[in-house]
This record gives sequence, C-alpha cells and structure tokens, in this order.
Amino acid sequence: MSGSDTYISGWKTASDWRAFISHLTVGGDAETWLDAFEQYFNTRLELRYLNPIRILRENGTFQGEGFAILAIQCTLIEFLESTFQGVKYRYLRRGESLGPHEYNSSRDVFVSFLCNREPFANEFDEKLATDFYIGVRCGLLHEARTKNGWRIWAESPNGKIIHVADRIVFRNNFQIGLETLISWYRRALQMEPTLQEAFVRKFDDLCH
Repeated sequence: MSGSDTYISGWKTASDWRAFISHLTVGGDAETWLDAFEQYFNTRLELRYLNPIRILRENGTFQGEGFAILAIQCTLIEFLESTFQGVKYRYLRRGESLGPHEYNSSRDVFVSFLCNREPFANEFDEKLATDFYIGVRCGLLHEARTKNGWRIWAESPNGKIIHVADRIVFRNNFQIGLETLISWYRRALQMEPTLQEAFVRKFDDLCH
C-alpha cells in the first residue's frame, strides 16, 4: 500500500486527508472543524481504541481483562496528548536533536496528560503521575503486569479514578474520564486555533 493509500481513520486514507485539509482554515468555520473531528479523529479513536475497550468490557469475566483494557487506555493517552500538542515521536540516534514539534520521551507526554487534562488533573500530581507511568503504563506495555504495588480494579464506589493510598486504578472510571475529555475536545476543537493548528500537524504526520 502506498503512502497516499494508508488508512488513517476507518476507510479514510492519507489522500482523503490531503483533499479534506484544503477546506480547513485555522480559526475558520466551526462546522468544518466538527467534520474533521468526526471523520478523522473520532472515527480513528472508535475503531482502534474505544470499540475494542467496549468489547472487552461487555464480554469480561473479571478474571484479567482489566490488564488489556488499561494497556489500550495507556496507549490512547499518548495519542490524545500528542494530538492536543500537535507533536510526533522521534527516536533520536547519537548526535541527533529534536526538531520543532517533536518529542522523544513518552514519559513527559504521559505525565503532562495526567497532570493537565481534566478530570485526571483532579487526582494526579507530577509525582503520582510519574509513579503511575512507571508502575502501570510501562509495567503493562513492557512486562504485561503492573509494578510497584499498583492493582487494577473494575470500578470505584465513589467515582474516583484512582485510590492513592491503596495504589488502585479503576479502569471503568478511567474510561469515563477519557470519554469526558474526548467530549471536551470535540467542543474545543471547533473554537480554539491552537488546538486546530496542532490537529493539522498531527494528521499531516500520520499521513507521511
């Protein structure tokens, strides 16, 4: 498959995006930006992240699927925050340096998300977010387990995302938090030029 035929959101390809972007203007028509959100961002999220999580939850047995759910949620966090910032990951070889709108530390992006995006910012500070990154995100993605005493439970009795003292993350409440943030982004993208510029940078990169 050629670069122009790469699927980036459902059946939408890189060439579809390049045609669509001619209709997008930073600070322009809100309805067009809503179309961008629905056709490219939300469809990508639904098919690659949210629907798989939904399937696991609906068919779960409470015997371990929380690990798979939270692993998907952790990969989604990096995509969300890098889209909000309009940055792309780049692996640096010796002697290389980062260019504009590039990053090489997933940790920084992950911690920034938890500390600055509502409703997660209500429960995380930088120390706790870093601990979560190491013990949950890296534990799950690198070793298929949580570390440093972190545990995954299904749902909090009081709506909290985490229980700090007992080092518990509630994956259903975590999902509610993610979906709340995505709903905020849907509204904000229609109005905020900084988010719109970042959106274009991110999807341009996805099409390369």
